[in-house]
Amino acid sequence: MRLVAVVLLLMLDLSSAVADDMAGRRAGAWTETKWPFLVDQWGLGNAYQCKAADCGLDVTIYLRAKVGFCNCTTGIVEDDEIDRVGDMNLVGWQWRARALGAPVTVGWMKGRSRAFAVEGRDRRERHAVTVAVSNKCDAVVATMVAEQPISSDTEQAVMDFLGSRRVLQWAAANTGL
Repeated sequence: MRLVAVVLLLMLDLSSAVADDMAGRRAGAWTETKWPFLVDQWGLGNAYQCKAADCGLDVTIYLRAKVGFCNCTTGIVEDDEIDRVGDMNLVGWQWRARALGAPVTVGWMKGRSRAFAVEGRDRRERHAVTVAVSNKCDAVVATMVAEQPISSDTEQAVMDFLGSRRVLQWAAANTGL
């Protein structure tokens, strides 16, 4: 019985190490690219791309800090707050939510994520997920966009990247002041 427990613990430890390694590789698979949008009231953001080999499909993240743009007491807890702080207008001229949002945690920040179908000016449908989290009275908004449906594995790759040291340091430097 004791041997079985030891084997199970070793298997759990190994699967945890493999998961940590995969998360680290996926977090490092992101390449920063030029912000493709015009400057608006929130300024320029950061854009990152991940290829299908690392993230399951080609996906782009648009990341911005929106200082003073969230509820200082509760943060982002409702879907209408995702709709309000999100950047869907950057990636398409028409969009609709695919489902209700879900709570998320990125580092020390809490918020929600929500999937959307987005129609661009070229009339092609794209798939997007907005992740909006709060740091005090500020929002950190990440919009992931892909040409194909975003799987849970791809969404996890994005969440791994958002929780990476690189993004958390950026969030700490640009929000919560």
